[in-house]
Amino acid sequence: MSRHMPVGSDRGTMVDRWPEGPAADPEAARERYDSDMRASRKALRETVRADQPAAHFGLGLVVVASVIVELLVGPVAGVLVAGAFAALFLVVLVVLLLRGLRGLDAGRRAYLFTFGWANWA
Repeated sequence: MSRHMPVGSDRGTMVDRWPEGPAADPEAARERYDSDMRASRKALRETVRADQPAAHFGLGLVVVASVIVELLVGPVAGVLVAGAFAALFLVVLVVLLLRGLRGLDAGRRAYLFTFGWANWA
């Protein structure tokens, strides 16, 4: 099936579904789509971007939460909270190293991924 043929179409083309109608230029429509997708992804990246101070704050929150859980529940529970974040950091670091990032850049990105959520807390 052609990528231009919608499911259930009688005529077999998407020209009748484009806003321009039968005079539509498929290449211009593809460029417009690609441009819109780039803009949408850029806006999403800007929205969920984490920075170093937010990650430091997130690490601080994890430490405080671990201490509170340790005091209220017990030392094993506190270590489990801290260990879960440490394990997440290590998994992300290994994935980044496997993808080709090296050195401090891989560590920084893993740190931002693991603790950057404090930007939204």
